[in-house]
Amino acid sequence: MSVGLEKTERVEDIPHTNSSSERLCIQSCESCEQDSFKDLKLASQTILETLQQNGRSKCPKCLSSRMFYCYSCCLLVDGVNSDEIPQVKLPLKIDIIKHPNETDGKSTAVHAKLLARDDVNIYTYPCMPDNEEEKHEVVVVFPGPKSVSFEDLPMHLSKLANEKSNLLKYSSKNVHSREESLTLEGPEHKLAKYDDKDQGRTEEQDVGETKTKIAPLKRVIFIDSTWNQTNKIITDERLQELLHVELRTRKTCFWRGQKGKPDTYLATIEAIYYFLVDYHQLFLKENYNGEYDNLLFFYSFMYRLINKAKLAAGKLN
Repeated sequence: MSVGLEKTERVEDIPHTNSSSERLCIQSCESCEQDSFKDLKLASQTILETLQQNGRSKCPKCLSSRMFYCYSCCLLVDGVNSDEIPQVKLPLKIDIIKHPNETDGKSTAVHAKLLARDDVNIYTYPCMPDNEEEKHEVVVVFPGPKSVSFEDLPMHLSKLANEKSNLLKYSSKNVHSREESLTLEGPEHKLAKYDDKDQGRTEEQDVGETKTKIAPLKRVIFIDSTWNQTNKIITDERLQELLHVELRTRKTCFWRGQKGKPDTYLATIEAIYYFLVDYHQLFLKENYNGEYDNLLFFYSFMYRLINKAKLAAGKLN
């Protein structure tokens, strides 16, 4: 639960399906599901249907009773072959910073780890990833007064990259000048020859070329917490020095809205998914063909089950 920081139902609370409730609400829920997930290219969810009908199984590590997966160990439950669960290759590394008081069973962050294991890491605050990349290569996805829109992100990243490039150029020129002054002091001061390939170029030319290029992005950070707990994490100085971006045009499909919060505040897995879809089109300049749809493999299934249960109980119009 990141940009939206919504709380999900616990996995254990997902209801079992029985034939009468299935017949009662299948038509209405199918239309509801189609509105949100009809175009997703998802792997077969037969294994999830089987697990939901059979009930809970044990986590192979902690032996806790779980449904689908263990949200504490980020492992599939006993009896599930990993080949039956899709794996998604991401174009970026994803770091999720989880509040220590966040309930594991109500978080969708674990979905990302299970479905893109090689590209996702989860940290419990105050632990955070060590950012080896430059500032213009890492962003934090979080709505706020200092956040930029995703559409403006390339411009801001290029600006940061350009500032870094200019700083390095000026530093190199200063070193070059010092080297020249040292060589005048005597023949014994022999230094490596400086090759200034950009000699004769103007700063306007450099800036103009930078504007035509989108600076590389290597890592994206998401916050997993309730809204009441976000302030301590997002104001941490380690995140303050990074660029913040907000997904302003996407709307949540979460099954339990938060009072007073806009529908553009997304659950963690939604935020990750939509960020990558937009990144694929805006940064990679490629048509999107469902490459990351399976990130919603668990989420879409839970969405359908919970809405069916609510409709059967008369809590869904």
